[in-house]
Amino acid sequence: MTTATAGPKRRAAIEKRPRASTLITGGTGFLGSHLVRQLVDEGAKDIRVMATSIPDWLVDLGVETLEGSIMQSADVARAVAGIRDVYHLAGRVSRERDDSRQMYALHVEGTRLLCEAAKAEGVKSIVMASTSGTIAVTQDGEGIPDETYPPPLDIISRWPYYASKTYQEVAALQSFNGKGMRLVIMNPSLLLGPGDERLSSTKVVLDFMARKINAVPGGGLSFVDVRDAARAFRMAMKKGRHGERYLLGAANWTFDKFFGRLERLTKIAAPKLALPSRVAVTGAKLVDSLFRQWHMASPVEPGAIEMAQYYWYLNCAKASRELNFKPRDPGETLQETVVYLRENFLGGDAFRK
Repeated sequence: MTTATAGPKRRAAIEKRPRASTLITGGTGFLGSHLVRQLVDEGAKDIRVMATSIPDWLVDLGVETLEGSIMQSADVARAVAGIRDVYHLAGRVSRERDDSRQMYALHVEGTRLLCEAAKAEGVKSIVMASTSGTIAVTQDGEGIPDETYPPPLDIISRWPYYASKTYQEVAALQSFNGKGMRLVIMNPSLLLGPGDERLSSTKVVLDFMARKINAVPGGGLSFVDVRDAARAFRMAMKKGRHGERYLLGAANWTFDKFFGRLERLTKIAAPKLALPSRVAVTGAKLVDSLFRQWHMASPVEPGAIEMAQYYWYLNCAKASRELNFKPRDPGETLQETVVYLRENFLGGDAFRK
């Protein structure tokens, strides 16, 4: 929304806003919406949010909004004009190989375009959202990776999302580097908590509650509350060091333990069947292939099943030490995720009967 298209009252409010000095890309996503709200609650008035579409709740917060894409140079130039700090959260989460080209374009080319425009404009700091999956994934779960762990390229290259995020980190470090510039990379694990309107992160919990998960994967996951991650991003803007990565996680659990906790919270029986990883992945690929041949939507996601055979554990001691990262109890996060999904996707009280 621009001043020209706003109504009289809103136009007056827009004209009274202070000139924005902080830009947030992807501010309408799961993490971005929490970050924007936290900044506004803290009293920030100098915020500009760029997104491909602008929801009413964002306009009502009183921040400056800009409808645009980081893939368009003209949009990016308008977005960074007069900006000092950037939170770069725009991205796409998908396990589909068909989306690989789009994810590479958005994560790598879009990030490079944003960083180059920011550098030309004199932006001082960029805090960028990546993922723990560019560092913290192992086959056996024996070691718990930290930021010094060598990128497991032989593993993550199998999935377009993680491969594109790896290249994104490289592109950002190459494009936004020089005297007086600071780039901080944040690597959160699976984001859980309330407010995931697009089910970009919490679908695994929803699938459990909808009884769509019939077997226990052999691997393990790490997760973190989206609100704690947003606070860590804010602290990174203040204290994060240039060129450094920060892993964020609150729990490293096997899927068996994760589903067991969900069973206690939801009173829905957890799956008991544990398939050998090779059988699970091969079976999922076969079913998916058949459904694709029949031009029908597949009931399984082979990529998700394959990923769940690995261990996505991480050590977040660096974020705790340098960013004062103190995640809440993971049980609280799971409880509030369940409540949100039940109320918004599963019919609330009707679902409990």
